[in-house]
Amino acid sequence: MDLFRRFTAQMPAFLLVLSLLITIAGCDSNSEYKDHEDIEDGQWYVKNEPSFTFEITDTTQTYNVYYLVRNSIGYPYYNLYVKRFLLNDRKKIINEALNELILMDEKSGKPLGDGLGDLFDHKIMALKSYRFPRKGKYTFKIRQYMRQDPLPEILSMGISVEKEVVNSK
Repeated sequence: MDLFRRFTAQMPAFLLVLSLLITIAGCDSNSEYKDHEDIEDGQWYVKNEPSFTFEITDTTQTYNVYYLVRNSIGYPYYNLYVKRFLLNDRKKIINEALNELILMDEKSGKPLGDGLGDLFDHKIMALKSYRFPRKGKYTFKIRQYMRQDPLPEILSMGISVEKEVVNSK
């Protein structure tokens, strides 16, 4: 019972620290949109295309769009090929490409990105200095383009749409 009282007495401080950490981690002044989709059981099927819809209100601004990938150390390849599609509000593809995302050092196999235990998060450029043609809603779809279906150990896929910061020197 004494252990329970000590734990509950510490609970408000713990909740305060936890909420501060979440707030700090969530702050990104340039981020216009950020979301991810968990891949069920870490098995990414080709037919499963994570899709993200966001709104652009400033067409004079250039944006960087990043892939947000989470994989486990058990991912069997050093790279990940994805095909991406950017659709306008009328569901018309306005930009598409095949991208190779490097998740591990090819020679050493050392994971890249930020790791915690056997999980690694990657933020990799998808579109650089992109200017959206019109105000409105856009959808960004991602399809895994590897030869293995399902692709194991990809735990989530997402995007971050960020205003491009122009350095003035």
